Amino acid sequence: MEKRTVLVNQLLMTGIMALSMSGIMLLIALGPSAALLTIWPKQFLVAWPIAFVMTMVAWPLSNKLTYLLCGQSLIRSNTAKQEEAAVMSREN
Repeated sequence: MEKRTVLVNQLLMTGIMALSMSGIMLLIALGPSAALLTIWPKQFLVAWPIAFVMTMVAWPLSNKLTYLLCGQSLIRSNTAKQEEAAVMSREN
């Protein structure tokens, strides 16, 4: 993926997760109330940048752990992607 696509993906994913998790956790803590609706936007604005920074750290680590747990190497995976891209370019 190109860098711009990765950045947009990270912004959208962390925004969705921060919005849903802050809402769910506040609902659990406060129950359904008017206070939840006043606190939730503030919690979301605090949670989103934290989630974004954390995924920038966690995403590469998660990828490495996934390949380790699944018994694949990053090198083999990247080589397979390059081979697949070469085949696709030949077909076009």
